[in-house]
Amino acid sequence: MPASAAPSPRPAPRLDETAYDRRRLRQWLAGEARADGVSRRRLLTLLAATAAATVLPAPRPARAAGTPIVKPLPPESFIQRGTNAETRWEALRGTGHHTPNELFFVRNHTATPVLDAHDWRLRLWGSGLRSAPGEDRAVEFGYDDLRALPAVTRTAFVECAGNGRGYYTAQQGETVTGTSWTLGAVGVARWRGVRLADVLRKAGLSSRAVDVQPRGLDAEYVSGGESLGRVRRPLPLAKALSDVILAYEMNGEPLPYDHGHPVRVLVPSWVGIASIKWVGDIEVSAQPLYSPWNTTTYRLFGPAHPEEGSAPLTRQTIKSAFELASGATFPAGRGHVLHGRSWSGAGAIERVEVSTDGGTSWRPARLHDRPRADTWTRWSVTWRPGAPGATHLLARATDTTGRTQPEIAVPNTQGYLFNAVVRHPVTVV
Repeated sequence: MPASAAPSPRPAPRLDETAYDRRRLRQWLAGEARADGVSRRRLLTLLAATAAATVLPAPRPARAAGTPIVKPLPPESFIQRGTNAETRWEALRGTGHHTPNELFFVRNHTATPVLDAHDWRLRLWGSGLRSAPGEDRAVEFGYDDLRALPAVTRTAFVECAGNGRGYYTAQQGETVTGTSWTLGAVGVARWRGVRLADVLRKAGLSSRAVDVQPRGLDAEYVSGGESLGRVRRPLPLAKALSDVILAYEMNGEPLPYDHGHPVRVLVPSWVGIASIKWVGDIEVSAQPLYSPWNTTTYRLFGPAHPEEGSAPLTRQTIKSAFELASGATFPAGRGHVLHGRSWSGAGAIERVEVSTDGGTSWRPARLHDRPRADTWTRWSVTWRPGAPGATHLLARATDTTGRTQPEIAVPNTQGYLFNAVVRHPVTVV
C-alpha cells in the first residue's frame, strides 16, 4: 500500500452489526423489508437469538385505542373526531403559555406514521434549484445534517383552517362540510429547528424559483374513492424565505410522532395545512405549483365568494376561547375568575373584551402576556354571577391591525376561518 494511502477502516463492532441485523428483521416482520427464500420461522428464530446480544430499540408505540393516532387520548382532555383529536379547552387551564405536547390537538389526513429519524431523508429537487442545462438537481439532507445547521427557536401557534367550523352550524344555522371542530384545533408550542431559507440556499436555490412545495411521508389520502397522493401544499418563495422553519423539536423534546416526527414544516400564523408534518421532500419550482390542497380545498367557496373560489388561504383569522367546559356551572353570589386565550394570524392581540350577560354589556379583560405576533395572549376577568339561570359568556378580541371579532362569520361551503364571537353556554346555580 502506498505510504500516502489511508489505512483501511476497522470493522464495525459486533454490537452494531447485531443491532443492524435485529432492526432489519423487525422491518421484515412489519412488511417493510424483503427476505426472499427465507422462511418466517427462520427469521423469528434469528430475532429471538439476538435478543440478549443488543440493546433493544425503542418499541413501536401502540396507537390510542380505535384511532390512527399514537399518543393517548384521555376523554377528559380530547374529543376524538375520526382521524383527528380536538383539545378540550378546560384541559388547558393552568398549563402555561405553551400547550403541553400531550394536550396538543392532532390533525391527520390518514394515520400517524412511525418514522425513524436515522433512516429519514429530506430530498430537495426541482427546476428551482441550480443545475446543469436540461437537468433537475436533487439534494438530500439527513436528520443529523439538519441539526448541524444553525438552529432557531420560535413560539407559534398551529391551527387547523377549520377550527370553529362547528359554530357555522350550531350558532349560525349554516350547512358546511368537514370536521365539526369547536375551538380546540389550535395549540401553541416552542418549536426548534432550522430556517427553511438556510436549507434552500444550501441546496442551491436558483434565482428562477417561485414556489416551494413540501410533501409529507404519511400515506396517500383517498377522498371519494380517488387518491390525491400524499399531503402537499405550495408556498410562495417569499414566504419560504421569510419565517418558515423545519422543526425537529417541540417544547424542548424531539417532535412526537403525531406532530411530525422526525421533522415538520412550521409556517407561523398561516393555516395549519401549510405546516406539513413528516416532511419527506420539497419541490422547488421555477413555475407556480398546485395541489388539491390549494385548489379544491383551502379556498373559500360560496355565495359571498368568487365562483372559482377565493385565493388559497394563507393567514389565520382572529379568535377567542374560554378555558371552560361547555355548560360549566357557577354558584350564584360568589366571585369567580374567568380565564381564556385570544389569537390572530394578522398580528398581536391588542385588547380583549368579555361579556357575562350574553352580549348586553362588555368590559375589558386583563391581559397576562406581552402581545406578540404568531402566538396567543392569555387573559382573565372577574365575575360575580347574580340570579341562577342559564346565560352565555362571550369574548371578543382586537388585534394590532385593527381586526375585531364580528358577531357573524361570513359563511363558506367548507367552513373555514370561523372568526365570530362564540357564545359559551354556562349555568348559574
